[in-house]
This record gives sequence, C-alpha cells and structure tokens, in this order.
Amino acid sequence: MTLASTAIAAPRFLSPEPEVVMTKAFTEPFRNAIATAKTCYSANGIVADEQVISGYEALARSIYQAGHHTTLQHAHFQFALSNVSRQFIWSFLHSHPFYNSEQVSQRYVTLRPDAVAVPPLAGEALALYRKTVARQMAAYAEFSERLLPLADREWAARFPRARRHFARDVKKKAQEIARYVVPVAAWSYLYHTVSGITLLRYYRLCRQSDAPLEQQIVVGKMVEALLAFDPRYRTVLEEPLDESMTPEAAFFASAPMNPSSARAFCDEFDAHLDGRTSKLVAYKAQNERLVADSVREVLGVPTARVSDADAIDLVLNPARNHLLGESLNLTTHNKLTRALVHPSYTFKKKLSHTADSQDQRHRMTPASRPVLAAHLSDAPDVIVPELVREDAGLERDYHALMAEVWDAMGRLRRLGVPDEFVLYLLPNGAAVRFTESGDFLSLRHKHAMRLCYLAQEEIWRASLDEAQQIREVNPLLGRFLLPPCTLRDMAQALPKCPEGERYCGVKVWRLDLSEYRRLV
Repeated sequence: MTLASTAIAAPRFLSPEPEVVMTKAFTEPFRNAIATAKTCYSANGIVADEQVISGYEALARSIYQAGHHTTLQHAHFQFALSNVSRQFIWSFLHSHPFYNSEQVSQRYVTLRPDAVAVPPLAGEALALYRKTVARQMAAYAEFSERLLPLADREWAARFPRARRHFARDVKKKAQEIARYVVPVAAWSYLYHTVSGITLLRYYRLCRQSDAPLEQQIVVGKMVEALLAFDPRYRTVLEEPLDESMTPEAAFFASAPMNPSSARAFCDEFDAHLDGRTSKLVAYKAQNERLVADSVREVLGVPTARVSDADAIDLVLNPARNHLLGESLNLTTHNKLTRALVHPSYTFKKKLSHTADSQDQRHRMTPASRPVLAAHLSDAPDVIVPELVREDAGLERDYHALMAEVWDAMGRLRRLGVPDEFVLYLLPNGAAVRFTESGDFLSLRHKHAMRLCYLAQEEIWRASLDEAQQIREVNPLLGRFLLPPCTLRDMAQALPKCPEGERYCGVKVWRLDLSEYRRLV
C-alpha cells in the first residue's frame, strides 16, 4: 500500500477556484474507526473512543489492507462546495450511491452569466472558449424570455392567471427549459456529505475521466481539510491512481476515440430505443411469482390460502398497505414490502445531461454512465425540450445555437485542447446514453416521485415509458407504478397531493397512464 503524504498539487482553473469548506464532522473520526474495530474482538463490551490511546497504526493498516472498511464508514464529513461545475458533479460526485447532496436548482434559480468554470487555456483557445460560453449564457437569457408566452399558455390551462405566484411560476417554467442551452461548465454550489471510506475512494480515483483536473482540485481540497481536522487518516490514505491505470484509459490507449465511431455508436443505440426515452430490454421471467412467493414466505402461508394475485395486491395496493400512502418512504424497513426487491428490470435510456443529473440522484436504480468524451461526435447531439418544439422559430434557433457550440468544440479539438476541457462547453441539452437497472422496490419509489407532474419533464417521460412497459410484461405489478397523488388517493390519505401550494393543477389521480399529457 502506497501512502499519500500530501494533498494533490495540480494546475488551476482560470476562473475563481472551486471552494471547499468542511462544515461538520465526527469529533474523533479516525479514533472512532479504531474503537469500532476493537469492539469486534472485545470480551468486555463496547470499546470507547477515549480508550484508543496509542499503537493503533498497525491495526489500522492491517484491517485497511484486508478490506475491512466498514470501520471507516461510521464517521461522516459534510462539505460546502462552491464554484464547482455541473460536469464534475455529474461525472464524479453523483456517479455512485454513497453520498448525500443538497444542491442549488437550475430549474428554479436564475443563472448568472459569469458563473462558469474556465479551464487552463490560453491564446486563441481561451478566447474561443470564453466567446462560446458568453454566447450560450446570452442564449439562456434570450430563450428564458422567448419561452414565457408558451409557458404562460400551458400554465394558464391549469390555473387562473390571478392565482398567487402565477407569473413567478411561469418564469420558472420558462427558465427550466432555457437552461438546456447552458454549458455544463456552469457553476453550482451544494452541501455534500460522505463517509471516511468514500472520501478515501474519491482520492484514489480522482484522476479518472471525464473531469480529472477539477476532480483533483476539489478532492485534493477535501482531503486537505480532512487531514487538517484529523491527521491520523494519513495512516491509510493512498496516493491517487494515475488515469492510465483505469481500464477505460487502457482501452482508449489501444483504440483511440474518434468522432465517426462515436456517431456510429449513438445511431446504433438510438435504433434500439424504438423512439422511446427509456426502453425495457431485460427483466426476470418470474417477477410476479417471486413477489407472491416472498409475500407468502414473510407471512408463513401456503399458496392455497393466498393466491399470487392476492399476495401482490396485499403488498402493493395502497388501499390495503397504507404504508404506501405515507410521505416517508418506509418500504426498505418494512418486512412485507421488502418482498419487492426480487423483481428487476433493465432499461436503455437517453436523456439530456441536465435531466440525467437528476435521474442519477435515484441511487437505488444505478446505471453504467458513459465516458462522455467517447460519445462526442462532430455533429450536434442534443435533446430538444417538448416546449421548444411548440415554436418553429424557437426550435430553429435552438438547433442553430447547438451547431455553433459543436463547431466551437471541434475547433478547440483541432487546436489541441484536451477533451476534458472541450466537454465543459457541452450544453445541458447534450444527449447522454446509458443502461439503468433497478429492483421493483426502488422503481416503485422512483416512479412515485417522477410520475408526478411537477417532476422534470424528461424524467417524467422516461418514467412513464418504464411504467407502461412494465405493465405490459408484469401487469399485476405494473398497475401500481403510480404518482404520489394516485397512491394517496388509493390509501384514502389527505390531501391527495402532498405538494401543498406547489400542486400541479391537474387531478392526475383520476387519469390512467395512457391519458398522461404535459409540456411543462
């Protein structure tokens, strides 16, 4: 094991540096890790932190090297991160399930035109980068205004214009769509909380693609803060792996990325989607029987007493299982609803970068997301929001802007700019293709959140695709993939909509999935 002696020294961004502040932590995090390890072999009860005085280094290294890392999972660290890009957050911070974040929303907060990451470029490349970013941010302001009449029309179909906050809500709906033209270089700020072991993993892998420089800077600062708070973590801290040590880099060393290969892949992937946002490509053959058998096992009853259909209804019908009508998700803690972990489904999906940044927050439906540089072709490759399609002139200008952005990215590549910096110009609307899987327990919760008419439109559309396809192959299960208001209506819980004044204006609980329609 190679131990790290200092945090990473790396080139810096030209824009203000990412800011990292540790705001909360265990009092004695590393000592607690040793105390928990010693407790496992203690005949005298719990070993308290204060009983760990000295001589812990050998034990710490031994259990770390053996892979016994749960001792490092107890202590958590909360960081306040500012001036970090959406690309970095999507590619690294939110690409795994072991974190918690509360992040500023681009849907509801107006973006500042100068709040973007500027990588270490110079000369013609820097001038082109800044010009393109300025063009994108100006288009964001322009599209926010041009989308107002369309958003107003759609919102007025649901609410009277005299409604409280009507104009504010319309403005938010317009800028939610306008953000598709914003570069993924746009800054964000967030609280980000991870355990000690996750932070060690961050450090070890911070040089992997797609944003290695920003990853090194931010994670390096996180580790500096950790070591300043508790230097004993040096005992197990390993140096970051060189990017060339990752399997992706090894592959690309022998088969370099190229735009024509990327275009061929994207065309092949899109053909498999058959026009859907999310396409069901695999599922267990006995999904419904697995749930029914598991329900009977939990209750200790034979098939003669509880049929498959009745077992599934018992666990999934909110009229019988009132836990499903609660706002607090209790399904992973309740014995009966844990029977829903056995069925599973796999989907191929195509979302915009901005929509996938929200989709990936559903950490219990994990996905194999791409090395984004390997998907970058010479032609614009974007998702067009449904509301933009409502105005021919707006859609034309949307495509024209994307052509400008792709031209600029191509020119940067020809100037020798590394792909990691070129990618910062990708618009939020850039298409991301991946495969995602989930068990029914996790999908049920996800759909209860994302079939809501307030959910981001693309994720809503993908969830609708998924729910309809699951109904086709597993109708006994699929009929309970429903939005929160419908589940609460079935459970006779009031109010039917849990969103309060954010109510979408549509009595969705009265609709069948086949009747779902929305543009905003």
